[in-house]
Amino acid sequence: MTDYVTVTADAPLGRTGAIKLHGRDAFDGMHKAGRLAAETLDMIVPHVVPGVSTGELDDLIRNFIAAGGGIPATLGYRGYTHASCISINHVVCHGIPGIKTLKSGDIVNIDVTPIVDGWHGDSSRMYLVGDVPIKAKRLVDVTYECLMLGIEQAKPGNTMGDVAHAIQSHAEKHRFGVVRDFCGHGLGRLFHDAPEVVHVGRPGTGPELRPGMIFTIEPMINIGRPDVKLLDDGWTAVTRDRSLSAQFEHSIGITEDGNEIFTVSPGGFHQPPY
Repeated sequence: MTDYVTVTADAPLGRTGAIKLHGRDAFDGMHKAGRLAAETLDMIVPHVVPGVSTGELDDLIRNFIAAGGGIPATLGYRGYTHASCISINHVVCHGIPGIKTLKSGDIVNIDVTPIVDGWHGDSSRMYLVGDVPIKAKRLVDVTYECLMLGIEQAKPGNTMGDVAHAIQSHAEKHRFGVVRDFCGHGLGRLFHDAPEVVHVGRPGTGPELRPGMIFTIEPMINIGRPDVKLLDDGWTAVTRDRSLSAQFEHSIGITEDGNEIFTVSPGGFHQPPY
């Protein structure tokens, strides 16, 4: 049985396992935070080029978020010391910025979560570096299509299973694997909250979607098998078969008749090439 709770001004902030139903003020706050996330991912577009290090990109992101009045949610999160996650090629998610430089042919996911006035704007996009092979571009395109097909199903009366099924069926139609080990999540004043947003499932199953719910949808799609493993750093997840992986992420809120996407690119940089 899924529990839902209507969030009031004096409601406790912590994670209780119940799915929070937010009011218009929360949606307004999420739009501000989401816009800074989207602006950050727009800003970085001209810098994602061969020869740049992931650490240099992270520095640009940290400074841009600060200049926009935000704080990177990942800074200090469970000991993490960077403003973003940057995941290259077979890295599924949570790639740690550092001295590694990008090369032509790479596909890269950049994931940011600025906090603005207490609200978390969580989004990630794929970037193509130089001359990228057609098969890799196709993976990126299909992954974006999976995200948007999932968002289409995110409306009152549907279930999380409807969202998951739309993603899974599209990916598997192209013979790609859908990662099971990581999922989307509730969002708001907490970085990670109920519900879990899985990307594989059957229609009509899982929690019912109700107006006021706020969460991320962030499918991770592999050219090969869906299996992943965690590296010794405790963060970086990679495909077990070393196949390419791609991911896109939006933060959304369920409305009375559909949804609002909080993290749409102001510059129109929705999917590469930008």
